[in-house]
Amino acid sequence: MALSKADAGRKFSGPSKTLTDAHFLMYAAISGDTHPIHYDVEYAKNTPFRAPIAHGLLLTGLMALGGSNAGDVCDGLAMVEQGTRYLRPVKVGDTVHPEFEIEDVWRDDKDRSFCRFKTLLLNHKGETMAEGFHVYRILAKPDGKKDGE
Repeated sequence: MALSKADAGRKFSGPSKTLTDAHFLMYAAISGDTHPIHYDVEYAKNTPFRAPIAHGLLLTGLMALGGSNAGDVCDGLAMVEQGTRYLRPVKVGDTVHPEFEIEDVWRDDKDRSFCRFKTLLLNHKGETMAEGFHVYRILAKPDGKKDGE
């Protein structure tokens, strides 16, 4: 399916995940970010959060469009930019899920197509834990040819 300006406002959602100590530890192992705020209960008790909190980039990773129900628009997209603001701490036991909304679709001066999604990460109470955006280059043109052909 080719995206167009008419798609602005379309919404998609991703699967929910209940975060565990294992998620925090696996992300620490992969990223090398082993700060004790993410796993040490005694250390975290002495912070404003009072408990270990998720890595920000772990939360950003949970907002992957490819893991959502946007399969008909995900094919042929390549991420080129993203940004995230973290609004509330996410802790072990929190259940979160991402939501996406197409904000804009455009062509640049080199006739390449792009789209921008608004991103949200919500918890099990419906609170927004993080918000941001993704920008993707659209690799498939409306005529079925790849961008640049």
